[in-house]
Order: sequence, then structure tokens, then C-alpha cells
Amino acid sequence: MHGDETVGREMLLHLIDFLVTSYGRDPVITRLLNNTRIHIMPTMNPDGFEATKVPDCYYSRGRYNKNGEDLNRNFPDAFENNNASIQPETQAVMNWIKNETFVLSANLHGGALVASYTFDNGNSVTGSLNGYSRSPDDDVFIHLAKTYSFNHASMYKGTGCDNRQTFPEGITNGYSWYQLEGGMQDYNYVWGQCFEITLELSCCKYPPADQLEEFWNDNKVALIEYIKQVHLGVKGQVTDKNGNPIPDAIVEAKGRPHVCPYRTNEHGEYFLLLLPGTYVINATVPGFKSMLKTVEITNNAGNFSALKQDFSFSEVSIRSRAASCPKTPLYQELERASAAVKPTLHLLVLMTVVLVIFK
Repeated sequence: MHGDETVGREMLLHLIDFLVTSYGRDPVITRLLNNTRIHIMPTMNPDGFEATKVPDCYYSRGRYNKNGEDLNRNFPDAFENNNASIQPETQAVMNWIKNETFVLSANLHGGALVASYTFDNGNSVTGSLNGYSRSPDDDVFIHLAKTYSFNHASMYKGTGCDNRQTFPEGITNGYSWYQLEGGMQDYNYVWGQCFEITLELSCCKYPPADQLEEFWNDNKVALIEYIKQVHLGVKGQVTDKNGNPIPDAIVEAKGRPHVCPYRTNEHGEYFLLLLPGTYVINATVPGFKSMLKTVEITNNAGNFSALKQDFSFSEVSIRSRAASCPKTPLYQELERASAAVKPTLHLLVLMTVVLVIFK
């Protein structure tokens, strides 16, 4: 999405070639493609790439689109109002996210060597006052980031690109690195129901072409192992008493509430990325009693199939149609709501004490 950060663009073109030429020859790649829908967008900012006339390791105008906008500051933000005008490229990606059921993604950049994970922005609700903005699925994001860094040739060493900046194990929470408003990975997680991390693949943003083979060798295994992680956790379908799919049913793992609840798609399907363990999955159709099921999740990523757990609502015979979450700062609203509740609680306690005293 930054046109002058070219390594990611080239790695994705290499990945496409590797996948199609390995299918039917490599058993792992064949099974991966037989069991996974893979969408690859080599570039989100072609104008920025074309505008980079003189390659530079550090900065050029090619970072921005034709209108001079940074596309990774252009998405609706869950923590504060983003006043940037939505660009055509950004709107196209938002429409793409809305129309597809993406589960896992990666956003490729250059200028550092690290796997960065959500949240990029934050407030007191996510713990940002402590310098770390934690999502409800923080453990999964750490696992995803480490999956890439430890399968990369050197990212896991965490040495960074200079002596001033190091990343233990080659990963970082986005907010801990630097605060960012309007980023794609936070948007995708909150509104797209898709776990996305940011991969910084090169210290030099636009390296010489003769280094591309080395970059590919450094990233090839990591890219494949990362894609496999889409099969972590649990998936299934929510249906009514006639076996018809119920779209927009809320399906969440207990103790992991998303500020914008995760819902089934038009086919009644849901996907939740979870690490191995025991979880209670809560399926809710508005207006009806929730259904709880306890599941034991193992690591099935290598088998290319998440645990399957369906839900059937015998009393439901209508399709659920719920309004989508508004593209407003949901965490900002949650923070305000939390702050508003506290004085009420204090007042309630005070009133109770007074009543007891005078009774």
C-alpha cells in the first residue's frame, strides 16, 4: 500500500508463481490449495510505485497515492475519528473486505524487519496507558507474528535495522512500536472479522533488483507457514430448523468479546481463530436464546482443517438480518461508556451507606 516499499510486491508475485507451479507436484502446496481460498493483491498503490522514479532505501513520494494520501492512514479508526478523505483504493479494499469472508491476512511493508500485530492505535480500554494496546485475541496475534518471524531466515533474531531499534523475537505490538491512526490491520480486525498482521520485510524500502532472489529465499517458508494458520481454531455453520443457513448470527468465544461482534456470513458460516485449548462458543440469533457449546481445539493447521462445530436453532425459521457495526470509533465510545459508569457506581455505594446509617 506504500508504493515505494517494493519488496512485498515482488514477494507476492513470486508467491503466486510458486503456488501455481507447485500445485500437483508438491504435496503440501497441493493440499494447501485444495483446502484454502487464497486471495493475493500484489499492490494496493500502483500509482505510488510508478511515481518512484529514483529508488531510495528510506523515503520517496511513492509512499503516497496519486492524491498525496497515505493509504495506511486512510481507513476508519476504532479509537478516534479519522478525518482523512477515503481514497478510491481504500474504498475498493473496504468493499472487497465486506464482500468476502476473509479470516487471515498480512499487509506487506518495507523499512524495517519485524512482524507487527494489532492494535496500532489504542486507549485505556485496550491498556494503551501502559504502552501496549491489547486486543481480545492478543495470544493468537502473538502466535501469528511468531509463526512468520521464526520461519523467516533472520527476522526472529530481532536485531532490527540499526542499533537503536530491536524487536525481541522479531515481533512487536503495533502501538508499542508507534501509534498509528487509520491503519488497515486494525480496520480489518474490527470490521472485517479478519486477523491481519503487518510484515516489514526489508530495511531498505526499494533495494536493487539483484537482491530479490535472496529476499524470496528468506520469506518463502514464512509465507507458506503463515497461510496455514488460517486453519487454526474452529469453524462451522449456523442453521434454522429447516437446515437453512442463518446469516448475521453472532458467534463468539466466551471471554473474547469483539467490540463489533463477529457474525456469520450469508451462508451462515463462521470462523474463529483460536489457539489449542478448551473454549465455550456462544452462538446467538437475535430474539432467541443463545446456544453454548464447549469445544476442545487442537492444532489442526498442519492438517489444513479447523475444528468443525455447527449450531442448529430448532425454534428459528426466519433469517436474521442485523445492522452492521457503524464505522465510528467504537473503542472511544466504549471508553466513554466505561468512564460514565464509574461515578454512578460510586453514587450508588454512597446512597446505600446513607440509607443504612439512617435506617
